[in-house]
Amino acid sequence: MTDVQSLDELKQIITTRPFVLAYFSRPDCGVCTALKPKVSQMVDALEEAEAWYVNLDEMPEAAGAYSIFTIPGILLFVDGRETIREARYVSASDLEQSMQRLYSLRFSGEYQ
Repeated sequence: MTDVQSLDELKQIITTRPFVLAYFSRPDCGVCTALKPKVSQMVDALEEAEAWYVNLDEMPEAAGAYSIFTIPGILLFVDGRETIREARYVSASDLEQSMQRLYSLRFSGEYQ
């Protein structure tokens, strides 16, 4: 999972890449810290997918821009469109199933 440096960079990544997961959290969030490697591993298993970490301590404006009211906040964008939104209580298995389904639809040519 790569750190995002600015809100503009995040917007550009979302609009120019086909399958992007944005992970919004703060370093002092225990749940966020425990969940982050699991989510990163899920994304790494998908060849065309990318995971980006948004540190809300360093970039608080991102919370407002993407309506993140609680952390961790996980947004999945497929071709620039938000397709999954999870926050606070995240089921890792449900998230993984949803991501895999969307991934197979997107890269088999059936999505769009």
